[in-house]
Amino acid sequence: MKVDDLAKVLTKELVGYRQEIADQIKREVKAVAKDTAQQIKNAAPRDSGEYAAGWDSRVEFENESDIRIRIYNKKKPQLSHLLENGHAKVGGGRVNGKAHIGPAEQKAERKLLGKVKVIIQ
Repeated sequence: MKVDDLAKVLTKELVGYRQEIADQIKREVKAVAKDTAQQIKNAAPRDSGEYAAGWDSRVEFENESDIRIRIYNKKKPQLSHLLENGHAKVGGGRVNGKAHIGPAEQKAERKLLGKVKVIIQ
């Protein structure tokens, strides 16, 4: 086998391996995002239930080697910051926040990092 042929074969194999790893990671990112949206739903404050039920995830961008997913509240997005961090009342006083987004985000980060380490090894 010629050196040029060996280089072509190696390049082809490495590109295939890279794509296989990227596909596995994208699958895990989608699964973790869906799970995170569900965790936020479960931990969200419930008055009417509409805010909690509004949590979802969607793929914002995806190509062969990259993916970006947004976890968002489709029904009451304006309440996310207020309910997470608390807010002032109109007549005075303060409503304490209920952390439900931050803990789910931190858990998702740890979970995804662990899954990526397994995939790469």
